[in-house]
Amino acid sequence: MFKLGSRGIRRMALVLGFLVLAALSDPGTRMNKHADLVLSRVGNLMALYGADAVTIDRNARDFKLPDEFAWQDRPGSASKTATLFGDPSKAGLYVQITKRGPNDWSQPHSHPNERFITVLAGTFLIGTGAKFDKNNTVAIGPGGVVHDIPNQIHYDGTGPEGATLEFIAMGPAARN
Repeated sequence: MFKLGSRGIRRMALVLGFLVLAALSDPGTRMNKHADLVLSRVGNLMALYGADAVTIDRNARDFKLPDEFAWQDRPGSASKTATLFGDPSKAGLYVQITKRGPNDWSQPHSHPNERFITVLAGTFLIGTGAKFDKNNTVAIGPGGVVHDIPNQIHYDGTGPEGATLEFIAMGPAARN
């Protein structure tokens, strides 16, 4: 039998952490609902056992973890939104995550400012023009990015599984 010192335990924890990360980086594994939770916990364990405690200067680089998101229901919708950075009611850059329920559609509208929407999960269906037509849309899946051009009329919706979307835009956010 061999004896492990604290340095050996740290090395073993790091190696185990890397092995778990490698296994979970397989696309098939990532479809598992628990994979994201495990990945974040493995990173925390690696930091705990493999490195000294660190501090991040939040004035130099800020961050939010998913369990810190302040979700708010959107009136008249099954959607909820978390503003991660900035303030959409004020001038300047903001970042939001929106979880839209299944088959959740907007009517034709426009925005005065440019917006970039990244599909994180589900299907986002986008259409253009003043006439609402669910059959005249393009399906955007995870990883796809939509660029909303200021003052251009569009509408959108979600597929049967809903969608999780990240918005990066300039405020103030308004809808015309």
